Amino acid sequence: MRSLRIGLLTDVFLPDPNGVSTSVLLLQRELRRRGHRAVIVAPRFPDYLDPETLHGVVRLPSMVNPALPRQRLAFPTRRRLSGQFDLVHTHTPGAIGFWGARLAKRWDIPHISTFHTHLEHYAHYIPGMSTLERHAGVLTRIVRRFYEKADLVVAPTEASRDMLPSYGIYRPSVVLPTGIDESLLQDAPDVASPWPAGKRRLLSIGRLGFEKRHELVFQALARVREQHDAHLVLIGEGPQLEYLREQARGLGLAEHVTFYGPVPLATIGAYYRQAELFLFGSDTETQGLVLAEAQTMGVPVVAVGAEGTLGGVEPGVSGQLVASGDWAALAAHTSALLADPAALATMSAGARQFARRFSSSKMAEQMLDIYLQSLSQQGWRSAGADYGGLLVPDGTYAKANGRNTRKYGLRGF
Repeated sequence: MRSLRIGLLTDVFLPDPNGVSTSVLLLQRELRRRGHRAVIVAPRFPDYLDPETLHGVVRLPSMVNPALPRQRLAFPTRRRLSGQFDLVHTHTPGAIGFWGARLAKRWDIPHISTFHTHLEHYAHYIPGMSTLERHAGVLTRIVRRFYEKADLVVAPTEASRDMLPSYGIYRPSVVLPTGIDESLLQDAPDVASPWPAGKRRLLSIGRLGFEKRHELVFQALARVREQHDAHLVLIGEGPQLEYLREQARGLGLAEHVTFYGPVPLATIGAYYRQAELFLFGSDTETQGLVLAEAQTMGVPVVAVGAEGTLGGVEPGVSGQLVASGDWAALAAHTSALLADPAALATMSAGARQFARRFSSSKMAEQMLDIYLQSLSQQGWRSAGADYGGLLVPDGTYAKANGRNTRKYGLRGF
C-alpha cells in the first residue's frame, strides 16, 4: 500500500490547548510515523508560529471570530494547498469543517468526521444563542447538517455515538477513542511543583468555562479539607476565570486553589506526575481526554460519570465515577482515597493498566483501518493505490464500477 494523502481539517488547533487540538495533533503524528502524508489544515493565529518540530500544517487566513473572540474564523482557500487528498477527515462543524466536506464531494473522495463536541453546550458563549438554541435548535441544526455530509462518523465513546440520533444524525458510525501518547507524557521535563509543600496534591484540567463545572470540584475540595490538608491546582484558561476565583473565595478556598493557566502539551505530563488524584466535574464531554491522560500517568480519577466520561474510568479500579452534580460524592471518594495510602497505590496501578487501551499508536492503527475500509468499501480508488486489488492511473479517482471517473492535477487546485 502506498502512502495516503490525508487531510485533517479543523477549526480548532494550536495554540489553543484543548482536547480537539490534542486529538488532531497526535493522530497526525502517528499517521506520519507510518509514512502517510497527513496534513493538518487549521486557522492562522497572529503572532504564533508552529514549532519547527511540527510538520505538515497548513494555516489558512483568519480573523477574530466575532461570536467567539478567543477563536479564529478561517477563510478557506484551495490556493493554500499543494495537492488534493485521498481522504478528508474533518473534526469541527465550522468554516474549515464545512469546506472539507465540500472538498470531499468535489473530489469524490471519502469524508470521515469525528464527533468531538456537544456544540449546544457552548451556546452561552454567543450572546442570544442560548435562547435561539432553546427555541429553534440553531446549533443542533448546524451539527446535524454538518455530520449528515459525512460518509462515516467517528464517535470517541459508545455514549457519544448513542447521542447521534438525538441530533438527527443517522450516518454510519463507529466508536474509536482519541489516543494518548504515553511517551510524550512520560518524557515531559520536570517542573517546579505548583503545590505548596506538605499539601495533598489534587489536580484538575479544563477550560475555565461554565460547561466544565469547576465549581463542583471547589465544593468537593471544601468538604475534603475538613479531613485533609489538600490543595487543588487548576490548569487551563477561559472566560470564567474571575467568576471561578470569586467562587473559590466564597468557599474559603482562596489560599487552597492555584489557578495555574494553560500548559503546553509537551510539559503537561510533569504536572500529572506530581498529582495524587485527578478531579473532574464536567458532564458535557464526548470523551474527556484529560481523564485518559491522568490515568496514563498513574493518577486515579474521581469524576462525574456522564455522557463520554462513562467509559473513561473503570470504577473501583482506575478511579471512581459519581452522578452529575454530586459534589458530595466527589468529596467522599477523594477523602477515602487520601485516607488510605494502600488503596491509592492500588488504584494508581489500576489506572495505568486501564489507560493502555488508549494508546495513540493503537488508535491510529484502528483509524487507518477505518480509512482503508472507507476507500475500499465505498469503491474509491486513487493514485496508484491498491485497495483490494484494483489499480488506477496516477492522478485519477474513480468509482469501482468505472463511472464517475474524475481527474485532477496534483498542484494548484
